[in-house]
Amino acid sequence: MMRFRVIFSRLLIGVPFPVALINVHRARDAARAMRVAELRFMRHRGLDDWHDHADTVEVEPVDRT
Repeated sequence: MMRFRVIFSRLLIGVPFPVALINVHRARDAARAMRVAELRFMRHRGLDDWHDHADTVEVEPVDRT
């Protein structure tokens, strides 16, 4: 299992501004980490679709150091 940092951003004038950062402590791969983060983001904000509050999502692996 790996750790990931998932950043949701809103694009304003072509520049991404982060609106949420979610750490996923255990996921098999980046795709699963993104899905977990999407669900947490939507649940936390009470949304049906995360695209309502963000335009892009970025997934970064995190070292276990």
